[in-house]
Amino acid sequence: MRLRSRTRPDLQDRLVWQCASLLLSYPHADRLDTAAELLSHVKAPAAEDLSATLAAVRRLDPLRATQNYVDTFDMRRATTMYLTYWTAGDTRNRGAAMLAFVRAYRAAGTAPPAGEAPDHLPVVLEFAATVDPALGRRLLVEHRVPIDVLHKALADADSPYAHAVAAVLATLPAGTDTDASRVRRLLASGPPAEAVGLQPFTLTVPPRRAHGG
Repeated sequence: MRLRSRTRPDLQDRLVWQCASLLLSYPHADRLDTAAELLSHVKAPAAEDLSATLAAVRRLDPLRATQNYVDTFDMRRATTMYLTYWTAGDTRNRGAAMLAFVRAYRAAGTAPPAGEAPDHLPVVLEFAATVDPALGRRLLVEHRVPIDVLHKALADADSPYAHAVAAVLATLPAGTDTDASRVRRLLASGPPAEAVGLQPFTLTVPPRRAHGG
């Protein structure tokens, strides 16, 4: 699974983001069908990565697909899709980090998501694809390191979801040596921790959610 740095037209980026958003959400049949329709308009090599995720999820029966999703994203901190977990950890700073997403959504004229945290990767991808591509791309670029951490953790776990994340990373500028160092450090030691003597931020990641999504 090789990350690619090819520059794509803006419409192609948006198609990749929307398709990845659907594939990285709970595997409902209608979402998978919509992702399959979008894939017919996505160009290679992104189409190959996204198709690999779609095919792997579709090979499972619905119950097994949902269980695999929960095991992958809800039960393992290393593969959480809550981006501010990797930049702020369970600290007070995480509240401000999440507020930055909320402000971005409101600046684009849309309400923050009611049923999901604003920093959840599928939410950010859908925002970038359908609401404000420029602002959405900025959020993704600013959080490239957490996305890269997610990709490497999924790849290490041999998860088919790694392909979809690889397609997203390929729409972003290549990471720097500093980024690569941060990724290695986060994979080795985890996110920032609260300073001694302070109470940790109350929102923990990942939250438990019903299997129905």
